Amino acid sequence: MFPTLFSPVTIRQLTLKNRAIMPAMGTKFPKDNQVTQQLIDFHIARVKGGSGLNMVEVTGVHAGSIPSHYLSLAEDRFLPGMRELTEAIHAHGGKAGVQLWQGSIAVAADPTSQVIVASDLPVSPEYTIPGASKELIVELIDCYKQAARRAVEANFDCVEIHLGHNYILHSFLSGGINRRTDEYGGSLENRARFPLAVIEAVRSAIPDTMPLFMRIDAHDDYLENGLTIEEVIQFVKWAKDCGVDVADVSRGNIMTSGLKYEVPPIDIPFAFNIDNAARIKEETGIITMGVGRVNYPDLAEEILAEGKVDLIGIGRAQLSDPDFLNKAQAGRLEDIVYCVGCNQGCYDACERADIPHITCLRNPAVGKERAYQLVPTNDAKKIVVAGGGMAGMEVSMTLQERGFDVTLCEASDRLGGQFLLAGMAPRKQEMREAAELKGKQIQRAGVNVRLDTPVTEALLKELRPEIVINAVGAQPLMPKIPGIEKEHVYNYVDILQNKPQLAGKTIVIGGGLVGLEVAETVAETGGDVTVIEMTDAVGKDLGSTRKITVMEQLYIDKVTTMTETTCIRITDEGVQVLKDGEERVLSCDHVVVAIGSQSRDFKAIEQYCEANGLPYYVIGDALQPRRALEATAEGAELARSIS
Repeated sequence: MFPTLFSPVTIRQLTLKNRAIMPAMGTKFPKDNQVTQQLIDFHIARVKGGSGLNMVEVTGVHAGSIPSHYLSLAEDRFLPGMRELTEAIHAHGGKAGVQLWQGSIAVAADPTSQVIVASDLPVSPEYTIPGASKELIVELIDCYKQAARRAVEANFDCVEIHLGHNYILHSFLSGGINRRTDEYGGSLENRARFPLAVIEAVRSAIPDTMPLFMRIDAHDDYLENGLTIEEVIQFVKWAKDCGVDVADVSRGNIMTSGLKYEVPPIDIPFAFNIDNAARIKEETGIITMGVGRVNYPDLAEEILAEGKVDLIGIGRAQLSDPDFLNKAQAGRLEDIVYCVGCNQGCYDACERADIPHITCLRNPAVGKERAYQLVPTNDAKKIVVAGGGMAGMEVSMTLQERGFDVTLCEASDRLGGQFLLAGMAPRKQEMREAAELKGKQIQRAGVNVRLDTPVTEALLKELRPEIVINAVGAQPLMPKIPGIEKEHVYNYVDILQNKPQLAGKTIVIGGGLVGLEVAETVAETGGDVTVIEMTDAVGKDLGSTRKITVMEQLYIDKVTTMTETTCIRITDEGVQVLKDGEERVLSCDHVVVAIGSQSRDFKAIEQYCEANGLPYYVIGDALQPRRALEATAEGAELARSIS
């Protein structure tokens, strides 16, 4: 299947077996800038899964400005680890590229890393980061050159220069960032001077036979005087003349709401940037790689077959399922575990200092590829799993694949739990489809699925399991607020699942993700919506990319938000709140409570298991309401620990 996607392509003297590239993605797997076994295992899994080229993640070139969880080619001491990585990729039939990078303001969160900027950048009334001196520019050019030399010595098959996303080269190229008045600022020719010098230096350091890729934004978003696509096209022409072979056309920046395009979440349309890449290809004649929410093999095939681009970046889809490409080529589309663009385990993890490395909501084995290899059981115990949400389905499928005899009992008439419900919110159909497909996958794996079957003592006596797993999930939390029992009061399930037409004014109590999605759902049916939140901000449980898209839509829908506002009473006329130490009444016709969830009561079954000596485990929201990321992770962990 998909003949264009799986056709070979030759760039200079490098032949790739297919057109699917795993683009460079930050993982936080490196330690002290060194390659780790964790990183090697991660790449081996994607090579085995069919990736045409693994572009190893952003790799620093300037020793003083590389956070410790990034790779480095700034010094020779990093060569042994890099060689080990390329040898592993090559040993399994893959090709390896490396992306050379200096992060500019992107490293500011790391106190040990020097922040280098194109021109003076005020960060407070008292302090301005000075723009790079001419001496530093010359130093950086040599840093890129020496890093490219080391990439060759480390046996990489190609090199990519990162020239997007507000990193240092993009910061010079963009008129929205570069305010220099010397020969490196002003006109496009001047702003391009440093990036082109880097390209020439890198090209001179690598063999003529080796391809040179360049990642570049199609244009700047929401940035005054930012790069236009016309300027980018001109720059790509110059870069091509300097020896760049492939334009890897991205989008997004970290200085504006354009961040949502850098790692586009579920809210962003599929293939949203491909037309930009196609225009760049048409007007420059360069080999072009398109990226951005190309999550399905048929979509990739269509784009390639139409000649819009020559290569496709498939990144998060290969996080979600390392065998994505092999399954696609074999026509096993219903076996693919598709990325849903949640960004919870990948980009959000990169942003948060308290999370050690990336993972994936759909694939808890990310970062644990070696430890999570399935070990068949020698004792096919009978196991009953109560609850068919993401935790229940994950633990059931993994246990069944290991050889256990698994029965999954779901009290409702469908699988998916809270994840299925989440997929009923605006722009999140992919989550609903993923939940439904997961249900089909676990049944094909051999799990005995019983719908409309709550787990009771009588059922356990009938099934006689040797292990019971509680994954019954959570239900809406309804606080003891006077008036909460009134007929015009709803919970979030009522709204997302049933989508009643709520005319007039609606107050949503709770400004987390669920509350905001409820607000949007009501607003899109014509309702006048106000969200009240007791803390100092709404959307605190959202990662940055999804928060941008959700808040933009709420603005479009004219939803009002009130923070530091506590509901103390619900009346027939409205909601009585405490705001700034004073009580006031917000008039409304409807109230929706969306302050969170509470674990379902399963105490009777727990006591039954204890009385009968049955091993009993609790996972997912049944243990503590959280995100689907934690639910699937706990299901995967438990399934591998049972012997």
